[in-house]
Amino acid sequence: MKNNDKIYKMSFAKVYPMYIAKAEKKGRTKEEVDLIILWLTGYSKEEFERQLERQSDFETFFREAPAMNPLRSQIKGVICGVRVEEIDEPLMKEIRYLDKLVDELAKGKPMDKILRIN
Repeated sequence: MKNNDKIYKMSFAKVYPMYIAKAEKKGRTKEEVDLIILWLTGYSKEEFERQLERQSDFETFFREAPAMNPLRSQIKGVICGVRVEEIDEPLMKEIRYLDKLVDELAKGKPMDKILRIN
């Protein structure tokens, strides 16, 4: 886990604007990014805002998530050169799930497909 410690201790609030920028660059919205995050983690909008205000690191952000969505296991594909479904380390897998969802959003995938509604 030592190689990933730096990522785990990174403030989620500092990375969050990068997720938004990636989406907005492709014509998507902050609201869509938020919807993805809330869907994945089970946070309410208020709980999510508190995490941002607290500058929680990734480890805390995911550890305190109220209800990780069970449908996240359906998230497949490559992100950062690695197949998400082949990641063994649980926290890194959660981080890459989020990365993959934002990537799908930026690539124009419909929201119902991103949220695995169908």
